[in-house]
Amino acid sequence: MTGRSNGAQPKRTAVLISGRGSNMAALVRAAEQPDFPAEIALVLSNRADAPGLDFAKEHGIPTLVLSHKDYSDRVAFDAALDAHLKAEGIEIVCLAGFMRLLTPWLVERWRDRMINVHPSLLPSFKGLHTHERALEAGVRVHGCTVHFVRAEMDEGPIILQAVVPIEADDTPDALADRVLAQEHVIYPKGLELLASGRLTVAEERVLIEGARGGLAPLVLPVV
Repeated sequence: MTGRSNGAQPKRTAVLISGRGSNMAALVRAAEQPDFPAEIALVLSNRADAPGLDFAKEHGIPTLVLSHKDYSDRVAFDAALDAHLKAEGIEIVCLAGFMRLLTPWLVERWRDRMINVHPSLLPSFKGLHTHERALEAGVRVHGCTVHFVRAEMDEGPIILQAVVPIEADDTPDALADRVLAQEHVIYPKGLELLASGRLTVAEERVLIEGARGGLAPLVLPVV
C-alpha cells in the first residue's frame, strides 16, 4: 500500500448506501488500517432507515441522509448530492448498494473518481438478480466486478474482478454469499488502487501501475 506512510494525505471518500451497507463496512474496515490511502469521510444514504448508517456512526464516521423524496426530480436530487459532496471536500465516491440511478450530469462531474462494485463478471449479467440469471444461464463461473461509473447502468472501465466457481447444487442465496465475500475483498483493493494514484483510464480501459502489462481487469484466482 501507499498513502499515509509516504506522507500523502488520505483521499476523502464518501460511500453512498441505501441499505445494510456490507460493502461500505468492508471499506470502512480497510480504511481503518494506518497505511490505507483513503479516509471514509462520509456515509450518505437516501433512506433514513438504512441499517448501514448505524454501523458508520458506531465507527465515528459522519453520516448524512438525503432523501430523494424531498426533491422534484433526479436532476434536483443529484444537484443537492453533488453540493453536499463538494461541501465535505470529498475526492472519491464509492457506490455501495445505492439504489438510485444517477444522472449523466452527476456521473460526468465525478468521472474517474466514482466507483462501484457489481455482483457479476461484467459485462455479463448487468442489472438485478445476477445470481439467479447466472444459474439459469448455466455458466461455470460467476463473480464480481469493481469498475468506474459511467452514465449507462453497470457500464464503465473495469478495475478488478474476482471469480467464483458455480457448484452443481448451488442456490441463488448460496452463490450470493460467496460472491459477496469476494466483493468485500476486491472493493477495498479497488479503492486503494484509485486513492494511491495507481489507476489510469485510457480509451476506457484501466491501466494499473505496477500490474503485469499494466492492464485491467485483474482477475483474482478462483476460490
